[in-house]
Amino acid sequence: MAAWSDADLGYMRAAIGEARVAAQAGEVPVGAVVVVDGEIIARGVNRTISDIDPSAHAEIVALRAAAQELGDYRLTTATVYVTLEPCAMCMGAMVQARVQRLVFGAYDPKAGAAGSAIDLSDSASFNHRFEINGGVLAEDCGKVLKTFFENRR
Repeated sequence: MAAWSDADLGYMRAAIGEARVAAQAGEVPVGAVVVVDGEIIARGVNRTISDIDPSAHAEIVALRAAAQELGDYRLTTATVYVTLEPCAMCMGAMVQARVQRLVFGAYDPKAGAAGSAIDLSDSASFNHRFEINGGVLAEDCGKVLKTFFENRR
């Protein structure tokens, strides 16, 4: 297990809080926060069901809010914290936004695109790469998902 900074742990706990908000709304409980200069500037939860939008993943919702907050679609100094390893769509959006860093909690062996199911993090096809740190509070992040799906059965 890696030694995570207190800041990383705090921001991931904030993302876990967002995941719980998603669960309460009946959405798959994934939460994200975007941090710039040590401050959370945007938050996102999965909203695919409530928005009737297949692209409304927590990361996309948070990236859109961060771009609006900064008045720029380039988030070159941003760190995205998300409770579940991003899918291919979300990794692509982070490349387009030029984020500086991604920190995620639970690994997603079925759809994770930061090394689990596929690795888009180091693709020669992309013109931007960013730092990726996975497994931050992975057990806590996974528990939120597991509890949600157990309760739905």
